[in-house]
Amino acid sequence: MTCANCHKEIPEVSNYCHLCGALQRPLPYRRLMRSVQNSKIAGVCGGLAEYFDVDPTMVRLIWVALSVVPGAFAGGILAYLLAWAIVPKPPSALTTPAAEPFEHAAKTS
Repeated sequence: MTCANCHKEIPEVSNYCHLCGALQRPLPYRRLMRSVQNSKIAGVCGGLAEYFDVDPTMVRLIWVALSVVPGAFAGGILAYLLAWAIVPKPPSALTTPAAEPFEHAAKTS
């Protein structure tokens, strides 16, 4: 691969040129979304864990610990419900695959 800035040959897997330091490809864009794989109730804690690259169980334990603090229980539940309403589902969870037509399924049997 050739560096876009200094036009020197660099390894194919490089994100940055080791000669001039120029960025070679855009860094992945992370977006906070509810999790589909790590979902217990609505996927909020799983989505936070995926975003921060930590264990989902730790996020759930921290959320419960902060919610159990006297006087903060209603705040923890309210925060979870707000996050459930505000944080979007991933695009793959919004679309469902189209079902096969009955005639096609009957012909293949």
